[in-house]
Amino acid sequence: MRIGICSYSFHRLLAAGLQDALGYVAACKELGATQVDPWSGHLPMLDQSTGPLTEADMRYLLRVRESATSAGLPIVTLAVDGAHIYESDADRRATLRAKALRALDAAAILGAAQIRIDAGGPKDELPADVFDVIQAGYRDLIDRAAPRGIQVLVENHRGATTHPEHLMRLLESIPGLGLLLDSDNWQPGLRDEGRRRCAGHASAVHIKTYRWDAAGNEVSDAHVPAFVELLKAGNFNGPWEIESVPGQGEDEIAAAQNAVGLLKRLL
Repeated sequence: MRIGICSYSFHRLLAAGLQDALGYVAACKELGATQVDPWSGHLPMLDQSTGPLTEADMRYLLRVRESATSAGLPIVTLAVDGAHIYESDADRRATLRAKALRALDAAAILGAAQIRIDAGGPKDELPADVFDVIQAGYRDLIDRAAPRGIQVLVENHRGATTHPEHLMRLLESIPGLGLLLDSDNWQPGLRDEGRRRCAGHASAVHIKTYRWDAAGNEVSDAHVPAFVELLKAGNFNGPWEIESVPGQGEDEIAAAQNAVGLLKRLL
């Protein structure tokens, strides 16, 4: 059983200066995760520049990797924000591509097995010209990542990929593209369809959890047990990655601990 906790689960601790990437690795160990799944917010060098990683950047990334190794936790899925493929403005698109390549270099230094780069594009449609840009962008990233042993993932996260039809179109037309399947990032009314159509393509998952009762039960409408059962029925065997997003002011560590406990019961 492979269980991870995406570091976005602790974004408020990060913002408050109460956790950094090294503290996140320690939290994963303490909470019973079997791997490390960083979000780019915990790696500030991925947002601060589009140029090559500096020596200081590389030293810090190696410290994170060494910390994870010492904890016995492989670094698996790096989720990158702000480096999506499609923007209508060509200059903006080039800037984002430079950030994606910088993130790919970081993933290689971390020893990450996977990197999630968003597709971008409008939410309600995927015109041919937009599709062509996204397709070409992913093909280039896959070609660059494969020799480094890194799998490139798309996620139903923002824009076009929150519609299952558009997401499936990308997955079926881009050889080598993996899917980070989020349990809850779908356009209104499309969650059940998205889960059902895309579950068989999942290389990794983000299991959203929100609210807990005193007994440690998830009490939102996230329908986590149904999502897990759907994946199990399709022989998905992990990694099972948690993205815990408790309400404002709630304890992020306690919420992640509840999510780990729920997953262990379901698996």
